[in-house]
Amino acid sequence: MNGPRRAKLEAAQLRQLQALLRTILPHHRFYARKFAGVDLTRRGRPSLQEFLRRLPFTTKAELVANQAAHPPFGTLHTYPLKRYVRFHQTSGTTGAPLRWLDTAEDWSWMVDNWTQVYRAAGISGARGDRVFFAFSFGPFIGFWLAYEAAQRAGCLCIPGGGLSSAARLRVMIDTGATVLCCTPTYALRLGEAAREEGISLRELKIGKLIVAGEAGGGIPAVRERISQLWNGAQVLDHHGMTEIGPVTYESPVRPGALVPMEDAYIVEVIDPKSGEEVAVGATGELVLTALGRFGSPLLRYRTGDRVKKIFVGRQLAFEGGILGRADDMIVVRGVNLYPSGVEKVVRAFAAVTEYRVEIHQDRAMTEVSLHVEPSPDCGDTAGLAAKIETALETAFALRIPVRCVAVGALPKFEMKAKRWIVIGGTEARKP
Repeated sequence: MNGPRRAKLEAAQLRQLQALLRTILPHHRFYARKFAGVDLTRRGRPSLQEFLRRLPFTTKAELVANQAAHPPFGTLHTYPLKRYVRFHQTSGTTGAPLRWLDTAEDWSWMVDNWTQVYRAAGISGARGDRVFFAFSFGPFIGFWLAYEAAQRAGCLCIPGGGLSSAARLRVMIDTGATVLCCTPTYALRLGEAAREEGISLRELKIGKLIVAGEAGGGIPAVRERISQLWNGAQVLDHHGMTEIGPVTYESPVRPGALVPMEDAYIVEVIDPKSGEEVAVGATGELVLTALGRFGSPLLRYRTGDRVKKIFVGRQLAFEGGILGRADDMIVVRGVNLYPSGVEKVVRAFAAVTEYRVEIHQDRAMTEVSLHVEPSPDCGDTAGLAAKIETALETAFALRIPVRCVAVGALPKFEMKAKRWIVIGGTEARKP
């Protein structure tokens, strides 16, 4: 969507990008080599889009290879290591984990960005919010950013590291927590734990949940299930990446749509094959340039995330949040199958507590099957399996065998769920 407001935004982004390049290129070995021979001047006064086309994309494979060749941190930092004060690591969901460093200035910039998530959600210390963080302490960046941003927003911050699910529920009751931050999977798991422990979620004062780390926060069936479980609490999606930072917040006027922080990031949605920007209403791969992370910069980073590009008023947004990752897709008898699509179908059944997808690669053709763990009060497990099979066939024109397993048979997850398992292969696919 063009107009004076967007033209002004893009002009400011181009100035910020030029300032970033001037700062990092004399010292950043990775990008100095990558951009060698690239015209980085503004001759001819190019638009932001014209200037970006001069810059090659950055891929995760490049970053992993760089850190493998120059362990442990690669040549991906701008300053001497003594300037850095924060270390974090990716989960390794889509390959080898990345180790990422931040300066104090960059960290403060990212915390400022995360406060926008709370601001858009109407969460603040001024209204007396108390935020509970259902994460264990570790190298996962999302917890630390969310925690420090809540502090900056003046909220009472309640860490839940090192506690069982039951203990976390009791702490939330005792402290009067009003906001819960966790993954969508763990929001569901806490509800199951409450039932197991005889704790009523009505005893809690949680009015809002900010979920991230998985595509489930953008799936209506998952959001509705979480909201019903938590007494009608508002479920708000958000997403970010260790190597990029906090990127989006949920639109206050269009539930389920994520709004990228364009004052902090240059956002592109491209056709994965051509590399060209897709039209409004189309789905493509999200590409990001962080404008304020000078110590560990990433420019035109192909995230692998699939998003549908729309506008909410004058704001760029992603309908349905992060739809999934391009490298999560598998082809089964000619049908493209994404984890988020399966999740959408399965979570429509309230009797499903947990599920697992098995990818059978030890056969002539790739096949998938589904194991479903029913809730303890499900009286007809055979009927549940049959209904899910029918729903999957309707959604994908593909017959996927479904089998119910015993209550408690499937693993439960606090962080990103690992539900897609390869049989006869060497890696597990994870949504």
